[in-house]
Amino acid sequence: MRDVRFLLTGDTSVTVEFGNEISGGINAAIRAFNIALSKSGIDGIVETVPTYRSLMVHYRPEKIRHAELCEMMRGLLGKLDDIEIPPAEVVEIPVLYGGEEGPDLAFVAEHNGKTEDEVVKIHTGTEYLIYMLGFTPGFPYLGGMDDSIAAPRLKSPRVRIPGGSVGIAGTQTGVYPIDSPGGWQLIGRTPLKLYDPGRERPILLEAGQYIKFRAVDREEYEAIGREVEQGTCRLHTYAKEG
Repeated sequence: MRDVRFLLTGDTSVTVEFGNEISGGINAAIRAFNIALSKSGIDGIVETVPTYRSLMVHYRPEKIRHAELCEMMRGLLGKLDDIEIPPAEVVEIPVLYGGEEGPDLAFVAEHNGKTEDEVVKIHTGTEYLIYMLGFTPGFPYLGGMDDSIAAPRLKSPRVRIPGGSVGIAGTQTGVYPIDSPGGWQLIGRTPLKLYDPGRERPILLEAGQYIKFRAVDREEYEAIGREVEQGTCRLHTYAKEG
C-alpha cells in the first residue's frame, strides 16, 4: 500500500488513489478499503464514490478535519488483508440484439470478421465487472470484454441514443441508462431501466457487481418491458463463483 496517495479534491472531499491502471487487483483493494471505511465508525463521512483506481470520500469538515481523516484512513490500509470481501453479485441484463435496437451490430461483426451471431455469443459469454458508475446517472463502466469484438467509436456521435442501448467503444462495452448523446457502436437494447428517479432505489446497478448479458427475442423483450412499466419485473441475480 506504499503507492496509495491521498489527493485533495475539494474542501469536503479527499480521493484515495490506489494505482494508475485499470485492474481487478486495484478494484479489489478499493472494495476492501470501502468496506473497512464503512466499518470504521469514522464520524463525519457522508458518502464514498469508487472509480477505476480510487475512492473519493466526501466528509463534513465541521465533524472531522482533512488531516485527521487522512491519518485515520492511512491506519486502515494495513488492515485490508483482514477484510473479507463478500462474493460479488452478478446481475443478468436481457438484451434484444440487432435490428432497430442494435443498428451497429452488423458493422461490429464485419469489422471483426465475424457473423452477428458470433458477436452476440461472445458478448453474452462474459461476466463484466462494474468498475464504476458515471457519465450519466447509473452508466456502468465495465471491464472484461473480449478484444475480438472491439470496435471504434462513431466518427460523428449520435445526438440521441435511447435509454437501455447496449454499445461497444474500443475494448469497452456498456449500457446507456437514459436517452443521451453518445458515440458508441450500438449492438442491442435492454428493456430494463438502469436509472429511474421514481424508484425507491433510482440507480439499478452498483460498482463491484458484475453484469451478464443474456440474449432475448422480441417477444420476451416486450414482455419484460411491460413488467418494467408495471413495476412487477424481478431482477435476476446470482453470486459470482471464484
